[in-house]
Amino acid sequence: MAKARKVFSYNPRPTWLSRLRRSPAFPIVCLLIGTVGASFGALTVLRPTNGYRCLPSERNSVSVAVTTTAMEGAAPTGRHKVRAFVGVQTGFASPGRRRSLRKTWFPSDRRGIQRWVRRFSRLREASLEDETGLAIRFVIGRTEDRTKMGDLEREIEQFDDFLLLDVEEKYSGLPYKTLAFFRAAYALFDADFYVKADDDIYLRPDRLSLLLGQDRPHTQTYLGCMKKGPVFTDPNLKWYEPLSYLLGREYFLHAYGPIYALSADVVASLAALKNNSFRMFSNEDVTIGAWMLAMNVNHEHEQLLCQTDCTPSSIAVWDIPKCSGWCFHETLQFRRKAVRTPQKGELLGWSKLDFGWITSKIYSGHDWLERDNISREENRRFGD
Repeated sequence: MAKARKVFSYNPRPTWLSRLRRSPAFPIVCLLIGTVGASFGALTVLRPTNGYRCLPSERNSVSVAVTTTAMEGAAPTGRHKVRAFVGVQTGFASPGRRRSLRKTWFPSDRRGIQRWVRRFSRLREASLEDETGLAIRFVIGRTEDRTKMGDLEREIEQFDDFLLLDVEEKYSGLPYKTLAFFRAAYALFDADFYVKADDDIYLRPDRLSLLLGQDRPHTQTYLGCMKKGPVFTDPNLKWYEPLSYLLGREYFLHAYGPIYALSADVVASLAALKNNSFRMFSNEDVTIGAWMLAMNVNHEHEQLLCQTDCTPSSIAVWDIPKCSGWCFHETLQFRRKAVRTPQKGELLGWSKLDFGWITSKIYSGHDWLERDNISREENRRFGD
């Protein structure tokens, strides 16, 4: 006779979790948790990144060696997209000029090169590049002088705002440096315009951005203060041209050297030039102007790029035509004084204030301040 199968029954006491699972509110709780999690995830992905950030790991300064061979084929990949790249040409004898520029219009914060601006009565941190679309760097070559190179390395470590070229830094080599600059800038930045500027002018980046952002019927544009003038045949003069016999008595139409801009298509053609295929004249502005004659470019004259005084519309200010830049750097002073009342909704950092090399303004609380920012003694101590 078969034995009856034993059946064991286990009825544990219900836990709080099992009671919650059987509760009608359990699906609602799960739905709420999922919704909250999805919301936090979306905020993390979509939130703006222009707030506080840790110091970037990448550096702004970079050394480029693209001067020995021409770039052939398509444009380099992985370039940083900007409206324009502004290369401020400088030298080893000009630390004072760079310091002066960093105290006025040149961005000096290595953390994304940022400035504080006030917009709609709210103080926020924004980069000059974000505000204007301009990437700005000092451009310098190399030297065999170890002391000068050491000083430059320390300045780079402090400010991180240089583009280093693999060309010898010397006045007689400026045409070669200029070509190397355009090639390096084209290799690193995907820009609509590439701007060459000197370190002894005052510039309004916001107004320059508006100028470069205008619609143009030509894709090949040569933009600057156009001029003609006598060819210098006296060897004792600074701008002596040894090849004057090729030019005649008067220069062709070309832009003043302190600042001019070339559109992307023009720079792409320069980057593809084979070395020694185009003639190098003694002066870089004449050299570039001669090359522009050989290309199908549109010469665009802009008087606001060569102003002698700071005005509500001036873009670049320098001592034209007496000097190629400012004549007396050692006597420069930055005076802060008001020219007009701030208007609601304008930038206090760049668009609102009419900063100038000689005249710059600052708004503090409710009062406009007027004071000397840098004394003559400090400028002499800074150097040229």
